[in-house]
Amino acid sequence: MSWTDERVETLKKMWGEGKSASQIAKELGGVTRNAVIGKVHRLGLSNRNGGGGSSAAKTEAKEKPAAAAKPTPAPKPVPEPKPEPIAAAPSAPVPFRKPIVPAGQPLPPQPSTNEISPEALAKVNEVEKKALKLSLMELTERTCKWPVGDPATDDFWFCGLPSQAGKPYCEAHVGVAFQPMSARRDRRR
Repeated sequence: MSWTDERVETLKKMWGEGKSASQIAKELGGVTRNAVIGKVHRLGLSNRNGGGGSSAAKTEAKEKPAAAAKPTPAPKPVPEPKPEPIAAAPSAPVPFRKPIVPAGQPLPPQPSTNEISPEALAKVNEVEKKALKLSLMELTERTCKWPVGDPATDDFWFCGLPSQAGKPYCEAHVGVAFQPMSARRDRRR
């Protein structure tokens, strides 16, 4: 269906009379209500009870003398921003901010080593010696998904040992990833 001049005039007339888009679509035939609404917006007829309504009102507005309109002042030129000098590296270390994790989601799996107890680290090191070293495609819902190494290298792998019920990691990695609230609160002080 194409919008011929005759169909557009019918649309404008009916829209000006206050007919609904559904009524106009039914009258025109071969066009949907949404197509009528789209054409109304493209023609600028969308405002029935204000300044944008009929084409006659638009024609009258165009015919008003140009002298009555106030001339708009020319815009002031906007100066180009000067590039800021590149700052030197900060002398003080920037504090690490933990990412915000939505409720119900597991915490990020790799805390810094100064937050982990030496016993837990020893247990993790022992477990990683026995790990199955699975690739991403070999993981299942019952395997530990603890990542080991740099994902950009060939020697990256996942633990793969049996995971604890309801957790994504094996017992050793759960001990590192999910620490009791009291231990986390004590570290903040």
